[in-house]
Amino acid sequence: MNIIERYVERMMNESTPEKPLWNIEKINEGKINGWNYIDGCMMIALLNLYRITGERRYYEFAEHFLDHYVFEDGSLRGYKEADYNLDNICEGRVLFDVYAISGKEKYRKAIHTLYGQLLRQPRTHEGNFWHKQIYPNQVWLDGLYMAQVFYARYTTEMEACKGYEDIRSQFRTVRERMFDEATGLYRHGYDASKTAFWADPDTGCSQNPWLRSLGWFSAALIDVTAEIAPGHEDFRSDMVRIARELAKNLLPYIDPETQMLWQVPDQIGREGNYPETSGSSMVAYFYLKGARLGMLDASYADVGAKIFLAICKRYLSERDGKLNLGGICLVAGLGPENNRRRDGTYEYYISEPVVENDAKGLAPFLMCYTEMLMAGRGSEIEG
Repeated sequence: MNIIERYVERMMNESTPEKPLWNIEKINEGKINGWNYIDGCMMIALLNLYRITGERRYYEFAEHFLDHYVFEDGSLRGYKEADYNLDNICEGRVLFDVYAISGKEKYRKAIHTLYGQLLRQPRTHEGNFWHKQIYPNQVWLDGLYMAQVFYARYTTEMEACKGYEDIRSQFRTVRERMFDEATGLYRHGYDASKTAFWADPDTGCSQNPWLRSLGWFSAALIDVTAEIAPGHEDFRSDMVRIARELAKNLLPYIDPETQMLWQVPDQIGREGNYPETSGSSMVAYFYLKGARLGMLDASYADVGAKIFLAICKRYLSERDGKLNLGGICLVAGLGPENNRRRDGTYEYYISEPVVENDAKGLAPFLMCYTEMLMAGRGSEIEG
């Protein structure tokens, strides 16, 4: 068992559904755990590990965890549709796999519960989902990962692909509205009403790119495209075009010294900025999986592997016999109105806590690990 698999064992052994070790936000807040995207990211990673390694314990842990949150009627512990929070859709991805393996009807019902939210989700005038009810008219890059991968899988498997044009349109709008020609990157958020305190009055965009949001977006491009059924080549080619552009544009922001990307990616070396684990992991995943699926040039696999190994070297450490993954931004966002500290400035992004072992970093790190295994590169990982 190598160092990463020992780390996963620690996370599983020291976690329960009520108190998972990787959900640092809930631990810090002292709140009762409910259905949430942070656990969803971890379940996605564990099921990936199960698929590639065949180790049943990863599936059994995930199914036991989900069993606690999904009730027999398909309702979800701690979930409220009225929040219209795209983050709550993310964990729904794993329900398809757990339903297929377990056959438990409650998981199929829960899939439809979450899809019902998307049917009623408020939208901008261009047709994009609001990020949350408390963020009216706002599109965040994060939300493309949270909702669109589930949406793509649902429409492919359960409604004969009829949602494809909607998904395609939402990605195209993000490219049109949130892409920054000056940097080649995307801004974190966009307010279609151009009235949010953090939004540029002309473009509606926030001030800066934020690494993890770019990571969510890049992973969404790959994971959504992987769900597209044969025969929909126009949709696929649109997604591949956006992905290839982003893959090329991210290259200059990989720090040659650390081989990672930084919290505010276009300001490497600026005081307070730092190489950040969660976003770097997602970009590495984007490169590795994109190359494997042929969406990106095969050479990008080496780029992704270098980033992943650099994260291991810099931030994976052992203390008192316990492994820890550091360099993870705990959380960042834009607003709402009563939280003007979250204004999208450079100073804001570097002010958020940096933690260890949070699943927003751990899960994409493990997703990279499975891609390394699938590429036959597991031997490059020490320990």
